[in-house]
Amino acid sequence: MIVVTGATGNVGRPLTRALAGAGREVTAVSRHAAPVPDGVRHVAADLTGPGGLRPVLAGAKALFLLLSGDMHAAGAAPADLIAQAADSEVRQVVLLTSLGVATRPYGPTRIAMRAVEDVLRGSGMEWTILRPGGFASNALWWAESVRARRVVAAPFGDVGVPIIDPADIAEVAAACLLDRQHTGGVYELTGPETITPRRQAEAIAATLGAPVRFHDLTRAEAKAAMARSMPAELAEDTLDILGSPTPAEVRVSPDVQRILGRPPRPFADWAARNVAAFR
Repeated sequence: MIVVTGATGNVGRPLTRALAGAGREVTAVSRHAAPVPDGVRHVAADLTGPGGLRPVLAGAKALFLLLSGDMHAAGAAPADLIAQAADSEVRQVVLLTSLGVATRPYGPTRIAMRAVEDVLRGSGMEWTILRPGGFASNALWWAESVRARRVVAAPFGDVGVPIIDPADIAEVAAACLLDRQHTGGVYELTGPETITPRRQAEAIAATLGAPVRFHDLTRAEAKAAMARSMPAELAEDTLDILGSPTPAEVRVSPDVQRILGRPPRPFADWAARNVAAFR
């Protein structure tokens, strides 16, 4: 049985479908109840609380662990989840962290993520680490303003990074969980090209068939908006990358192609599949 954390999120949903479609027994874990594919067991659990994953690990052989924003809040101990898995019958963990672990190793959230990676490496379990860059699905932050005013408001409008479709992350994670050849791999996951927020707005407009105006936010305005849904330190780290990406952060990684045998999906594909959110 494979346990998938964050199972109702942008990566967890398609990953759960892929594993169930491959005939694997899956337990989907999320903070709140949500629909899951037929044959998948769902468990609501707060991974930051006492006990964490222990109630859902019985009988599990593999674990997909996503370090979501709340796992970096004060009092959270994500490395404890690795220990809980190691103390159970889990033998394989695919861990989703961040490209920033390699490109900006000294930020507070990156230090915390690297610590979890290191605990996993020393756990005695088989492991694979996935380090994605920015998510295409972060464009959903703009959905309300696009619906109401046909406006995308974002900082650093003309600075591009190679954002990745969460569906590609899910397919890579499924491949790593289903094929042991990826054990011990550390994969950097990006999209096929750099794309700026202004060009993302143009792609959304093309999908809608309607004009969408771009509005440049200041860094302070963007931080205030982001801090409503993630710890302030994580918002700062994210804005550092979006505003001043390093050469490593604009590099298109070959790892999606290497694992899936095809190039990563462009942002326009993500926008087309999610156009209903912007109508």
